[in-house]
Amino acid sequence: MAVQPQIDATLQEQIDAFRAERASKAPANPEATAAREKMLEQLIQSEAIKSSLQVGAQAPDFLLPNVDGTIVSLSTLLQSGPVVVTFYRGDWCPFCNFTLRAYESILPQIQAAGASLIAISPQTPDYSILTAQSKELTYPVLSDVGNTVARRYGLVFTVPEAVRPYSANLLQYNGDESWELPVTGTFVIGRSGEVTLASVNPNYMLRLEPAAILAELDRLQAVH
Repeated sequence: MAVQPQIDATLQEQIDAFRAERASKAPANPEATAAREKMLEQLIQSEAIKSSLQVGAQAPDFLLPNVDGTIVSLSTLLQSGPVVVTFYRGDWCPFCNFTLRAYESILPQIQAAGASLIAISPQTPDYSILTAQSKELTYPVLSDVGNTVARRYGLVFTVPEAVRPYSANLLQYNGDESWELPVTGTFVIGRSGEVTLASVNPNYMLRLEPAAILAELDRLQAVH
């Protein structure tokens, strides 16, 4: 039986339950495990990742297409209130899918705080549509083909050749041969464009809890 999100479970508990269930069904591939662990170690030590957007920085503006072709602008969204921006790897990533659904579950609270939520990946628009529809997401899912925006946020890395045989077909999902992905990260951006919360983790199995997002939005409401 597939793992179903538990209402009272944290996002990390859901992810950990999924990992445990998957491990119980199929033994780990030692070569794949070693390759991924080395990739994570390299990412943690990477100077590029250390230079990702930090709290207090001005968030770069962007124009990206939504699944219906509408161009979404960060600066336009900020005119109405804070914006929560989450970068995910793609529809093929189960950890991303748990995260996207968990953030969907708090969308009413995000909106009640006067804020908005958007998700960004390097997928082509067709796969962004698949993500939005299959996960029943009602917030904008944007396509950052070529990782142009992710690069400006300091998140882009190249998947090592040793990992590629065990990875999703990024040529298919992203429409290019770069083998580039964003490090998963979530940012809360205040109306002034200043980053007030930044969570960037090279370990794609560790994600920012929805409660942390809501706590930051509550804090922003209290100081304005």
